[in-house]
Amino acid sequence: MSESTELLKKALRLAKQEISKVIIGQEPVVDKALIAIFTGNHALIEGVPGVAKTLLVRTLAHVMRCDFARIQFTPDLMPTDITGTYVFNLQKEAFSLVKGPVFTTFLLADEINRAPAKTQSALLQAMQERTVTIDRKTHALSPNFTVFATQNPIEYEGTYPLPEAQKDRFMLKITMDHPEKDEELTLARRMLGKDSPESVLSSGKIKQILNPELLSRLKESLEDVLLNEQLSEYVVNIVRKTRRHQSVLVGAGPRATQSLIFAGRSYAALNGRDYVTPDDIKTMAVPVLEHRLILRPEYEIEGLTVREVIDSVLKEIAVPR
Repeated sequence: MSESTELLKKALRLAKQEISKVIIGQEPVVDKALIAIFTGNHALIEGVPGVAKTLLVRTLAHVMRCDFARIQFTPDLMPTDITGTYVFNLQKEAFSLVKGPVFTTFLLADEINRAPAKTQSALLQAMQERTVTIDRKTHALSPNFTVFATQNPIEYEGTYPLPEAQKDRFMLKITMDHPEKDEELTLARRMLGKDSPESVLSSGKIKQILNPELLSRLKESLEDVLLNEQLSEYVVNIVRKTRRHQSVLVGAGPRATQSLIFAGRSYAALNGRDYVTPDDIKTMAVPVLEHRLILRPEYEIEGLTVREVIDSVLKEIAVPR
């Protein structure tokens, strides 16, 4: 294992250790959030209220010593509320830029589907190019700019479904479920004292493991994680099979292939390996593909789910040895 891979392994282990002081349980969720960050991509988080979606992103930002901003998406939110705008300064007698919350490192787009399409689209350029154009002037964002967008899986009244082009720019869909009984009991006990998750985060007890410069260097070390030719073909076969599956109306595109390769590499690094296995690809297939597939209406009526389709695809594709 190379020195850079060893450093990445240590950084991931220490980051998870600090995050666990605030986020009780939810280890698969933390892993997927770290994968999105270290691959330079974005994540869609789906979960009912109260499962610590916002707290998770705030904790990640603190541990990595990165800026954090939150946008509460509402039907009356305008694109300039996200990007910012130029305002005339009477003292300087000139227009000056008032930057919006998008000028940050970790951006939490809370309930993103509550805003109309033109407001949602204000994030597209930032997510794809890490730049923002305001009044025909382009401004660079942080190279580590990451969007975590949340959705409530229960309340759909008054929401606007995300366009397919925007959903495809999210590398992963992270599903946050209710904690297990023992985890919820631990949370209840901690809330009775001074060790509640919010208190621990605000008290400074959480170490800042990384910084933006080190994070950028660690991202590059993922290139040292080996993914052989047979596994690359395995990924391509999985994605292409989703387009031909009888129950799928719209399958995954080429960006899904890239995302599954990057996710497999990062998952291997999280598990302390410098090589990718077929099981890494299988584990990441659902979070990478779930939000990209659209089922045919007749199969949805019968109760078929996207996860079941992905499981079916994985069973049909030969696993490389």
